Amino acid sequence: MKCPVCGADLMKAGKTAYFAQIDGCYIIIENVPCYTCSQCGEKVYSASVLEKIDDIIDRFRKLHEKLMIMDYSKAA
Repeated sequence: MKCPVCGADLMKAGKTAYFAQIDGCYIIIENVPCYTCSQCGEKVYSASVLEKIDDIIDRFRKLHEKLMIMDYSKAA
């Protein structure tokens, strides 16, 4: 897989924390599967992971917390 930012062919599978600001609140989702470029550090997520992140964020909106930290493997 080529990096969409720098074009390097150095994408490695791993996990990262996903940060978002939603309605004035912050959400951190830990251990999210991704590909990271070894050259520039860009993170790329698969479509299925992005769908699950959207589901987690929808659940977050229903909770109305100011700060939430979730583990992807437990919430997905």
